[in-house]
Amino acid sequence: MNPKRTVYPQRLSVLCLCVTLAPVIVARSQQSSAEAPYDVLIRHGHILDGTGNPWYAGDIAIRGDRIAAIGTLEGAQAKRVIDASGLVVSPGFIDMLGQSEESLLIDNRSLSKLSQGITSEITGEGGSIAPQNELTIAPQKILLDHYHLTLDWHDLAGYFQRLQTSGTPINLGTYVGAAQVREAVLGDVNRAPTPAELQQMESLVAAAMQQGALGVSTALIYPPGHYATTEELIALAKVASQYGGLYASHMRSEGQSEIAAIDEAMRIGREAHLPVEIFHLKVSGKTRWGGMKEVVAKIQAARDSGLDIAADMYPYVAGGTALASALPPWMADGGIAQLLQRLQDPATRKRVVAEMSEDHKDWENLYLDSGGGSGVMIASVVNPALKQYEGKTVAEMAKAENKPEMDAFFDFILADKGQTEALYFMANENDLQYGLKQAWTSIGLDAGETSLDGPLFEPHTHPRAWGAMPRFLGHYSRDLQLVDLAQAIRKITSLPAQREHLNGRGLLKSGFYADVTIFNPATIIDTATYANPNQVAKGVEYVLVNGQLEWEQGRLTGATAGRALRGQGAAQH
Repeated sequence: MNPKRTVYPQRLSVLCLCVTLAPVIVARSQQSSAEAPYDVLIRHGHILDGTGNPWYAGDIAIRGDRIAAIGTLEGAQAKRVIDASGLVVSPGFIDMLGQSEESLLIDNRSLSKLSQGITSEITGEGGSIAPQNELTIAPQKILLDHYHLTLDWHDLAGYFQRLQTSGTPINLGTYVGAAQVREAVLGDVNRAPTPAELQQMESLVAAAMQQGALGVSTALIYPPGHYATTEELIALAKVASQYGGLYASHMRSEGQSEIAAIDEAMRIGREAHLPVEIFHLKVSGKTRWGGMKEVVAKIQAARDSGLDIAADMYPYVAGGTALASALPPWMADGGIAQLLQRLQDPATRKRVVAEMSEDHKDWENLYLDSGGGSGVMIASVVNPALKQYEGKTVAEMAKAENKPEMDAFFDFILADKGQTEALYFMANENDLQYGLKQAWTSIGLDAGETSLDGPLFEPHTHPRAWGAMPRFLGHYSRDLQLVDLAQAIRKITSLPAQREHLNGRGLLKSGFYADVTIFNPATIIDTATYANPNQVAKGVEYVLVNGQLEWEQGRLTGATAGRALRGQGAAQH
C-alpha cells in the first residue's frame, strides 16, 4: 500500500585506525570464563563501520540487542558464530523514505526490505499513519476493505502499540504528514484553514511529535497537501521544530518550477528553524534534463550559507505514484468520489485534456513529463477485470481498448475507482548520477515492504521495492565507481541515522544497537527490472535487526525484532 495522497590514502588511514583500536582489541580479546557466551559472533569480516573510513579486519560480538565488542576476539565464545570471511560487515541499511506503515499490518514478512539489507525505514510522506479519524479513513475505504485492514487507532502512540502487537521485522520511524493533519481537520477541500482550524492542526502535530514523530512532512503535488500555503506549512513546521524535528518534503515541483519549490522548502526551514530533507530528489521532464547541476548548486549554496538541508534519492529514472495523480489537482477537490464524478463529465474531460497538454508552474504534469501515455506504465490495479493491463503502458492499453489515448486514460481511472498505481519514466540517468554522488544525498526506496506472494504481491511493482540498495552499492558504487564503497555505506547508514537523530544506530560501535548487514561486495546487485520487478537481489548474506538474525543466506528466519523509532520529542515527554 502507498499512503501518499494520492582510491584512499590506504596505508595512512589503516595505520591511524589500528592505533586507535589497539587498546580496544587488547581489552576485548579475552573473554572472562565466568562471563556468558555472546549471543552472536561475526568473525573475520571486513568491517565498514558507517563513518566513511576504509574497512578494517575484525570480529563483532553481540549480546542481546547491542554490539558488545569489536576487535580481535579470538578466545570469545558465542551461541551463534557467523563466518564473514570475504564479506563486508556494515551497519544495517536505512531506507530514508519507505511506505510500509500499513503494509506491516497486512503482511509483515518484509522480504523485499530484508533481502536488500534494510533494517530500518523512515516513512510518512505528506500523508502519515496518524492522526486518524473519520475524515482521514473515508478516502482509504476501498483499499482498507480490499486488504481487510481496520484502522483501530487515532494517534501515533496507538499505531506504535498496534505495530508492536502484530510484530515488525524492521525498525520503523515516521513523520507526521501535513496533509494528514489538514485532512483530519478540514477534509479533502481546497481552502485555507480558519485560525481555530490551524490551531487544531498545530495541536495534532504537537501530539504526534510528543509520541515520537520525526518531524513534519509534505507531499505538495498531491491533494490535499497541494492546497496548503507556505505560511500554513511554516506554522506546522514551527511546532515540529520545538521537538527537534525535521521538515521533509516531496516538493511542490520537480519540474518546471523546481527552483521555486526548493526556495519554498528552504524558506520553511529557515523561518521555522529546523533542518530540511528533500524527498526523492530528481529533475522531471525531458525538456529539463541536465538541470540537476543547477539544483545541486542551489542546495549546496544553501548549505554553505548555514541551512541544514539534504536530500534522499532512489537510483532509478522512473518514478511511481497513482495514475490519477497525473490529473490536475483541482480534480481531487472534495476527495476521490468527486474526482471520479468529474471524470464522467464530457466538458470536464475536454478541459483536463487541454490542461494536461501543457506545462504548468503551479502543478506537476506527470503525464507530459513522461512524454505522454507511452511513458506511463500501469503498475498495479485493484479491479480484477483490468489485471491484463498491468505492465502495459497507457498507450498500449488505449490501443487494445481501441480508444483515443486520453479517453482510455480517463476510463481506466474510473474503472479502477482511482486506485491504479503507475510508473512514470520522467528522469534522466546523467542527472540521477550527479545527484547520487553528492555527499549529502542518501537513499530512499519510496516503496513499502512486500513479498513474492500474499496479499501485498503486485506483479508489476516498481523495481526499487526490491533492488534500490543493492543497485546503489553494486551498479553505481562498484561498477560505475560513482562513490567508493565506504562512502556509499555511509550514505545509507550513518548519514540517515544522523539526519533523523536515531541514537545508537547507523554505526558499528560498541554499545550501539546490533543492526547489521553482511554482504558480498563482489556480487551484490539488483536483479529486479521494470519488466520483471519481483526478483530478490543478490549478495546480501545476513541481516540482523536489534541483535536477531532476520535474513540468512537467502531465507527469512521469521523473527520480528524490529521496533518503533521515536524522535526527540518523545524523550521530552
